[in-house]
This record gives sequence, C-alpha cells and structure tokens, in this order.
Amino acid sequence: MQHDDKPLGIKAYGSIAHIPGSRMGPGDHACSPGQARIATTAVRDKHDRVYVQEKLDGSCTSVAKVNGEIIPLGRAGYRAISSPYEQHRLFHDWAMYNWERFNDLLYEGERAVGEWLAQAHGTRYDLNGREPWVMFDIMREHERMSVRGLYVRAHDQHFATPALLKMEPTTVESAMLCLGTYGNYGALDPCEGVVYRVERDGKVDYLVKWVRPDKVDGCYLPETEAGKAAGITEPIWNWRSPIGNNAP
Repeated sequence: MQHDDKPLGIKAYGSIAHIPGSRMGPGDHACSPGQARIATTAVRDKHDRVYVQEKLDGSCTSVAKVNGEIIPLGRAGYRAISSPYEQHRLFHDWAMYNWERFNDLLYEGERAVGEWLAQAHGTRYDLNGREPWVMFDIMREHERMSVRGLYVRAHDQHFATPALLKMEPTTVESAMLCLGTYGNYGALDPCEGVVYRVERDGKVDYLVKWVRPDKVDGCYLPETEAGKAAGITEPIWNWRSPIGNNAP
C-alpha cells in the first residue's frame, strides 16, 4: 500500500548479512556458513556467479519512479526532502537536478539505490571529479536487477557504480588486496570493505558483506556517540551544494 510519506509502502532498502570476521554493529546479522562458503570459496555448480564489489561508506538513499513521479527517498522509504538531516535534503536537491537521468534510467515501479557520500560518516572522500552518489542496485519491490543489467543501465545514463573487484568466489584477504587501502573512489581513510553479490541462473540470489573489524561507524557524524567522542561538532562535507538552488 502506498501513502504520501512512504511512497513505496515499504523500506527502500534492507540490511545485508555479514560474513565471518566482519565487524557487526547493533541490529546487524550474520549470513549462514553455506552462504559465506559460496561467496568466498566455491560455488555450488555452474549456475552460480559471484561478483565482489567495493563497499562505500555513506548514507543509503534511493530514487523511485512511482506513478510517473521521480521521488528521492531515504533508506527507510520516506521522502528525502522530509528528512531532519541536511544531507538527505541535499540528496533530494541533487536527485531532482538529475531528474532527466533518473527518468530515463527507471521504468515505472523501479527504484535505483546507492550510497550518498556528500557527508562523511565513517570515511572521508575526495569527490573532486566524482559524483556524490554511487548506484549499487536497481530494484522492483524486493527483487534486484542482475549485476550486468545494473552496470549497463548505469553506463547508459552515466551513473557511478562501485568498483567490480572480482567475478568469482574470493577470500576476504584476496578481495581486500584487490581493493587496496583506499579503494577506487577517493577515500581519504582506509576503505570500509567489500560486498559479495551471488547470482544464480542470472538472477540475484543473495548479498553478503565484510566490513573491517576496526571500522568505527559514524565517527565523523556530530550526532553519534562515536562522533562526540572524536570531538566532531559540525558536519564534515565531502561534497556540498546549497539547499534549495538545484545546483549539481
């Protein structure tokens, strides 16, 4: 059921399970041993395909097409413009400035999901020459588009996507070696980790992730306990555009 404050009637994005050794926070959950084995060691059979991507550290946001309307959303599914946080209202402005790209990207009922990097959360980024939003999913209700479909659509509309590190089961050690300390998207602090996408017969089966054990969530956010402990009193902006002027 759709309603104005939550246009999809559901959350825009859920949580991804952690593989063993990943840093887990309150509310996080672990994947099954079998899921971890498929992602990092060996597929079940020829029908499986594993993709390993860089994990970026920002705010999960999305843009949906509902009844022909392009609607920027926060992770919980509410309109980004209604958020009490400035970073999400900035996302609304940026997304609406890019209305034509999103309108061409999405079919009715779809949403594009990505990481909004404008404000530093636990990782600072140099976004000079880079977009402040990186798309990692296109979804319809709870179904995800394949990696191939996602990257083709993103390329057509010139949206940034996470670096694709491997296309096979890969240990965490090997994946992080491919990623390097600062990754591929201008991180100024050690990057967060990796996401494993497991597809079966061309359809997304499940996602799992690994986050550095020493990662401190929200250490640059003034409203968090970690941010307060670090002496953060004001937002740290990786990218900034004045609210309300539709500037890119």
